[in-house]
Amino acid sequence: MSGALVEVDLAVVGGGGAGSLVLSALARHGLRDVRVAVVDPVRRRGQDRTWAFWDQPGNDLDDLLSASWSQVEVVTPGRQRVLDLTPLRYAMLRSAGVYQRAADAERRLGVTRVVAGVEGLDDDGERVLVRTGAGGPTLRAGWVLDSRPRPPHRPGRTNWLQHFRGWWLTAHGPLFDPRRAVLMDFRTPQPSRGVSFGYVLPVDSRHALVEYTEFSPALLTGAAYDTALAGYCALLGLDPARYTVGEVENGVIPMTDGPFVARPTPRVVRLGTAGGATRPSTGFTFTAMHRQAEQSARELAAGRPPVPGPAYPGRHRWMDAVALRALDRDLVGGPEFFGRLFDRNPASRVLRFLDGATSVAEDLAVMRSSRMRPMITATLADAIGRLRDRVAPGRRPTWTVPPPVVGTDAPADP
Repeated sequence: MSGALVEVDLAVVGGGGAGSLVLSALARHGLRDVRVAVVDPVRRRGQDRTWAFWDQPGNDLDDLLSASWSQVEVVTPGRQRVLDLTPLRYAMLRSAGVYQRAADAERRLGVTRVVAGVEGLDDDGERVLVRTGAGGPTLRAGWVLDSRPRPPHRPGRTNWLQHFRGWWLTAHGPLFDPRRAVLMDFRTPQPSRGVSFGYVLPVDSRHALVEYTEFSPALLTGAAYDTALAGYCALLGLDPARYTVGEVENGVIPMTDGPFVARPTPRVVRLGTAGGATRPSTGFTFTAMHRQAEQSARELAAGRPPVPGPAYPGRHRWMDAVALRALDRDLVGGPEFFGRLFDRNPASRVLRFLDGATSVAEDLAVMRSSRMRPMITATLADAIGRLRDRVAPGRRPTWTVPPPVVGTDAPADP
């Protein structure tokens, strides 16, 4: 197909998690007589990342899950909380099943696969020219769903990263409690600027993903992540002589109040982090990404533009901006902030809030969980920052897109 012009109705740019979810959703919604192409320089297969998220049982993901839990722990120094998530569950999803299901959908849909990078998208309002590199074909598409990582439209007032490393541990005998996961454990040493925590996702009594995560402005060295992970394992009472480390997963996810433009041109729609699916205050991504795929496929199958709704309500993005500012300026401490959130709300409300699914009344209850004085200070500072942005937008700091996400989306998605 080198140098050819390929006509399609839909081009999916990027075949990772978001693109794979779209393909599966298109097949599940019974798409017919629609020409689809996937453009990605690599074919995704096997285990290259893990997503952890919460949802209600009884959906299309049930058969793909590696594990799920109805109870989780949130631990702060001096206090251990065991939270009942009913009617929700906390679930682990590994990439191999997602990629395989997408490959099956690709065959059923008769998808054209273009193994190439994309050099440009030219949208004239009627069709989009997808220009590929390395002598690949040019596609002319009615719509483009683009999931490639990219920075926000403009830098935010607060720009952090959720960055992490996880070890897949195999114990020599029963070592883990598979009945519940550790969602957040804030007993880890806290960085001078930012928040750190560990978590544990047990598949069974001998296998678990143990991870160290930071919310902070800068990445660590590889040695520092390993040291932090070893320290967390020791904190859990895990004797290195009783387990071996198998796979290692790493990841970086943006946490910023900078805006992501979900529809940059009339017929180009962005998905995943580039489409606003990442929750700014936590880095959680998977549930919104899955929702975007479902909505896009449902609309297209009904003969409508494949445009999903906003990933989160506008008031939630504002609340996230205030929370990020409060954490960044050290107005509140991370362990205290998240501890109060879970202490003063049912776990299901907190999780639904983080998914953007709470009512205004529930949002007010979530807001009352925090200490008022520091949050009022952060709110006023955020309002002043927004005013300054309107008056002198050029004063914003520069910010580059973080490295591509590799590894888990947990707890982004924990």
